[in-house]
Amino acid sequence: MDKRKEADYIVACINEFSGATGLTVLQAYRYLATHGGIDFLVEHYDVEHMLSFDDAIEDLKAISMQTGGRIE
Repeated sequence: MDKRKEADYIVACINEFSGATGLTVLQAYRYLATHGGIDFLVEHYDVEHMLSFDDAIEDLKAISMQTGGRIE
């Protein structure tokens, strides 16, 4: 697996999540890191990168809600 592409995808997801939620990029990163979103993207990169960013954002919101996140 190309780790550079995976890293680029995760950064893009953080940016998209930031824009969709009104958080700064740093806040979005911290939120996703705290609530399992980053780990989810790493673990499921093989599937997630084939989906739209809208789908990825919805998945990140769902994962985060399961671990105490409040952004819907």
